[in-house]
Amino acid sequence: MDKRKAIKIVKVDQKKPDYKVIEEAASIIKQGGLVIYPTETCYGLAANALDPKAVKRVYEVKNRPYNKPLSIAISDLEMAKKYAHFTTEAEKLAKELLPGPLTIALPKKPVIPDIVNPNRIAIRIPDNPVAILLIREVGVPITATSANKTGDPPPYNINDAINSLVGNVDLVIDVGQLPKVQPSTIVDFTEKPCPLITRVGPIPPSKVLKILKIPQEKWKNHIKCE
Repeated sequence: MDKRKAIKIVKVDQKKPDYKVIEEAASIIKQGGLVIYPTETCYGLAANALDPKAVKRVYEVKNRPYNKPLSIAISDLEMAKKYAHFTTEAEKLAKELLPGPLTIALPKKPVIPDIVNPNRIAIRIPDNPVAILLIREVGVPITATSANKTGDPPPYNINDAINSLVGNVDLVIDVGQLPKVQPSTIVDFTEKPCPLITRVGPIPPSKVLKILKIPQEKWKNHIKCE
């Protein structure tokens, strides 16, 4: 059986997105639904990050342990400041490297449900026009997690995403094959020494640490590979 028949798939031109599709996807997310959407790394799984029931569904669909917190995707720095406490250094890094394949972990504000992350919040601004339009239309953060079962490879086309999630979503935005890019670099501003690079991705640690003016002889202290 073709798993794609169980859900609605809409093809979108990334350069000229059909705003009706964006509105439909946003409406589904606002109502607690799940949408597969493109990012600059791989296809992601979007839910309203402020809706605990919708976030719970993300964990269930992905078979993701609840002790593995989720990241959120926002549209711009102004929006990010509503949900996280920024340090001067974190804001500097965000201004230099976002939108892009960077995740910044920061102390969270109370509006973020504990089911997303009980201790902090990891924020992304995807460098993808469809993703940005979608977040703006939803008006709140969406989950920024890959559209696959936990342990499966990142999905760079919708077939991989749908086969992994077995149709347990409400809408798929299909922009075609995405380039195979590593998951985002993660920089944590809640750990010591601060900042701490906890995942090395497309943005090399040297670039991050140079922007933050960390002396080169101390770089190894600020990199924790997972």
